[in-house]
Amino acid sequence: MLTSIATVSIAGDLPQKLQAIAAAGFGGVEIFEQDFLAHDASPEEVGRMVRDHGLTITLFQPFRDFEGLPEPDRARAFDRAERKFDLMGAMGADLLLVCSSIHPKAMGGIDRAAEDFRELGERASTRGLRVGYEALAWGKHVFDHRDAWEVVRRADHPAVGLILDSFHTLARRIDPDTIRRIPGDRIFIVQLADAPQIEMDLLYWSRHFRNMPGEGDLDVTGFMRAVVATGYQGPISLEIFNDQFRGGNPRVIAEDGHRSLLHLMDRVARAEPALALVPTMPDRIPVQGVEFVEFAADAVEAQMLGALLRQMGFAPVARHVSKDVTLWRQGDINVVLNQERTGFAASAHAVQGLTVCDIGLKVASAADTVTRATALGADIFAQPHAEGELDIPAIRGVGGGVLHFLDDSVELSRVWNTEFTSLADTAPGTGAGLRRIDHLAQTMSYDEMLTWTLFYTSLFETRAAAMVDVVDPAGLVRSRAIEGLDGQLRLTLNGAENQRTLAGRFIAETLGSSVQHIAFATDDIVATARAMAALGFAALPVSANYYGDLAVRLDLPEERIAELQSMNLFYDRDDSGEFFQFYSGLVGRGMFFEVVERRGAYGGYGAANAPFRVAALRRQLAPAGLPRL
Repeated sequence: MLTSIATVSIAGDLPQKLQAIAAAGFGGVEIFEQDFLAHDASPEEVGRMVRDHGLTITLFQPFRDFEGLPEPDRARAFDRAERKFDLMGAMGADLLLVCSSIHPKAMGGIDRAAEDFRELGERASTRGLRVGYEALAWGKHVFDHRDAWEVVRRADHPAVGLILDSFHTLARRIDPDTIRRIPGDRIFIVQLADAPQIEMDLLYWSRHFRNMPGEGDLDVTGFMRAVVATGYQGPISLEIFNDQFRGGNPRVIAEDGHRSLLHLMDRVARAEPALALVPTMPDRIPVQGVEFVEFAADAVEAQMLGALLRQMGFAPVARHVSKDVTLWRQGDINVVLNQERTGFAASAHAVQGLTVCDIGLKVASAADTVTRATALGADIFAQPHAEGELDIPAIRGVGGGVLHFLDDSVELSRVWNTEFTSLADTAPGTGAGLRRIDHLAQTMSYDEMLTWTLFYTSLFETRAAAMVDVVDPAGLVRSRAIEGLDGQLRLTLNGAENQRTLAGRFIAETLGSSVQHIAFATDDIVATARAMAALGFAALPVSANYYGDLAVRLDLPEERIAELQSMNLFYDRDDSGEFFQFYSGLVGRGMFFEVVERRGAYGGYGAANAPFRVAALRRQLAPAGLPRL
């Protein structure tokens, strides 16, 4: 499978784009005419530059407003095409995209358009070139791939073929299964793009909101299944118009694109098992939960964090056999406190201060997880093993942190017994009723959210929830939940649009640390809150105004409101159940902890309470510009 991407899809000048595209693993590139025109090299030099990067030019585009024109506009359209053919010949491109006309003078008629394309195909073939016809979703007369195919069919010329674009078909809600009736050898190239489902003008939607397959709401998998059913064996290319991508990192966007294509074709191959579309890789990996979180800390921070963990009912239960690392535990929650002054944790601490440097996930197969991650372009993590340490598979994750993978294999299932020695002289503690990690909240710049959404949904058996807005007094934060299909893994990705928000300030203060808060689950939040208060825990104070509104908004009895307020509990409910939560104050450079109880089938995260939680946490911030102690 030849993977390709249009230069318009990523930021930078043409040389920067080609470098990023080649480095990401693509074999082909569509040259968008504007990128060529903005570059100061000749067509011959551009062609050599493409080939020097090991790439093939899969398409030169776009050629607009060609078919159905009256004279003398028709003659001028053919003259324009001849000049494009000259340029393509010099560059080494053999396929020209002709998009359906939006010219005000364009006349309808399948036969008229077919006649124009028959003549254009004849002119192209004398030069060894081909032309492909694409139905724009907003075309004046042709806006459906079925009509575009009929034009190509009636043109009946070997140098004239169809170009399919998932956006134009799916945005129009055209059944992609209609593609199955088209002969695969008459499709010259397939372009793919996803998009969030937004009701707006088709042209504006297309030009500003496209994204990579798997990052939006369109059924690109169904579209591609229909394409491969035709027998099509040509290039699979990305054509993405996205304002965010145009200002993003070309390398990251290109890598996302390549990962999205591999993930997409893997899904298609599993639905159409007779087709060998991509190298074999394990299927998306089920995650059985968070096995541990590891903090990097210095001595002072470790003492502070340890005291807070004790107030939450945790107890230190084991020490690493060869490192300055302590295991704290309560219920099924493992918190690792790493004070090493060498190695990855020390490096993470030097850059980010007190930080969650490592997350351990319990997966169905650690080996399969790394195999799939490698196939999708993830960065493998490794460092020298200390005495007594196991070789636990790992990759790099959000914010440069590490994801380790544990499973039920004989070796990995015994990590706590193998690498750690029990602290027999340490009282285990009574605990406070915390059972497991409910979710981890990872903070990032907003422009990274699509990258990490694709990362999690392509690697693990997860789904992405709809984006929600969290109102911060200093701006908006976009939040999206990533959840395992069985609910064992829950993550929230929070994208900050500026550094004035609480999330943005955390990123700036920690130089990109990802985990801003950890939510622990309890089966009885009232009992847990009381037990933690008895251990000295001080819950985040909540404004009395919140409870006054809560009583009216949800019609709660006075005694319930009084109970919630007495323990600084937030509350939410929906048709499926109830949700209770309370928080710690800020820790380190902006982290905090959360305790939650879910009743019934409540599956949310208390989004209605987020603005009030943010406001309460902001009241604990030091004034901007004040140096940290």
